[in-house]
Amino acid sequence: MNSPEAAGTALWPLLVYGIAVVALILFMLVLSYFLGQRHRERMTGEPYESGIAATGSARLRFDIKFYLVAMFFVIFDLEAVFIYAWAVSLRETGWAGYFEMLFFIGILLAALAYLWRVGALEWGTARRRLRGGAPGPDGNPAGNSNRRTA
Repeated sequence: MNSPEAAGTALWPLLVYGIAVVALILFMLVLSYFLGQRHRERMTGEPYESGIAATGSARLRFDIKFYLVAMFFVIFDLEAVFIYAWAVSLRETGWAGYFEMLFFIGILLAALAYLWRVGALEWGTARRRLRGGAPGPDGNPAGNSNRRTA
């Protein structure tokens, strides 16, 4: 059963499937090229802004916090899928699965606590962590002033 001929005969449907997928994709691309409309008007290349005239460049720089929040959402939202799959198979996994999920949720909570501690979730004004107490009159922590006293 483990002969090279048996392995080759077992893989030919996969090869036929791959060729059929590539052929279908090429067929659709060629068909859309020949049947598609070609517009050469001036406004064809302009972005549609819901009827509002576009002003300025579309290449704006966004604050990194937007991307960080999006990544945090994807990461923590994906974990919900794992927790749901665990909940569905709870009876089969038993106590071992329960403790594994507790460990998994503990790691998630530790990551959330870390993000909270470093300020990655804050959108307000930047809050500085001061180690020397209340700030002095020059904005530095008390005892760490850059001013020389006479």
